[in-house]
Amino acid sequence: MTGTLISLISILLGIIAANSTGFIFKKYSFGIIGNTLIGVFGSILFIKSFGRLGFDPWSIMNDGKFDAFLLIVNLLVSALGGILGLIFVKMIYNKMNK
Repeated sequence: MTGTLISLISILLGIIAANSTGFIFKKYSFGIIGNTLIGVFGSILFIKSFGRLGFDPWSIMNDGKFDAFLLIVNLLVSALGGILGLIFVKMIYNKMNK
C-alpha cells in the first residue's frame, strides 16, 4: 500500500462514518450529499491534526515496512473525525438558526 491509497481509504471511512451516523441519528443528518462533504472534511481535519502524533499514512509505510497497528489507529481517527465533524456542524447549524 502506498501513502496515497491509505489516505483515500481513510477519507472513504470518514464518509461512511458520517453517513452512517446521519442515518442512525436522524437529528444530525444533512442528507447524503451534506453528510458526505462533512465526512470528507472532518476526516481530513482529524487525520492532519492528529497525524502528527505518528500515524499519518507515510508513517504507516515507514521505509516500505507496513505497520498494521498504526493503520488501525489512522482508520479509527478518520471515522471519529467524520462522526464528530457531523455533530459539530449540526450544533453550529442549530445555533445559527435560532
